[in-house]
Amino acid sequence: MLSAISTRYARALVDVVTEPGSGIDPQTAMEQLREVAAMVAASDDLRGALLSPAVSPSRKRAVIAKLVHVHVKIRNFLYVVIDHRRVHEIPSIAEAFEVLLDEHLGFVRADVSSARDLNQEQRAALEVQLTRMAGKKAKLKFQTEPALVAGVVARVGSKVYDGSVRGQLERLRATLLS
Repeated sequence: MLSAISTRYARALVDVVTEPGSGIDPQTAMEQLREVAAMVAASDDLRGALLSPAVSPSRKRAVIAKLVHVHVKIRNFLYVVIDHRRVHEIPSIAEAFEVLLDEHLGFVRADVSSARDLNQEQRAALEVQLTRMAGKKAKLKFQTEPALVAGVVARVGSKVYDGSVRGQLERLRATLLS
């Protein structure tokens, strides 16, 4: 679940990068924000320096300017995050940014679980089917879940499409018990 704070910051960044003449591609902004989040998460020293109240915001900005090579809009956004002491929210902001950007660009996100890895042809067929069912271009995220036995479960927003053997067995069990 995304926090209200990270969603607020992410929404502001979506507005900045999607306005006409922003000078930055929204996908590039997403990649750069993910890279910064990964960098902060990977380095205890960097995270400690950015989170420490003993380090002044101007020194934190200087560290970001030297270590992070991103578009000026992303850099300025990071400065705002630093100045408002929200560095700990960067991973959550990146996640919220991705979700909000997809919504803004007209995509729907779908989580697909399958009993085994799907090949490219199966993935493409699922993407076409879910796009048709959702009425928007589907962006799929795949994971394997052996407990499904066989088949696929797709979650698009609050809707769940269960085509798994486990789901069929559970429905059969419920029918037999009633």
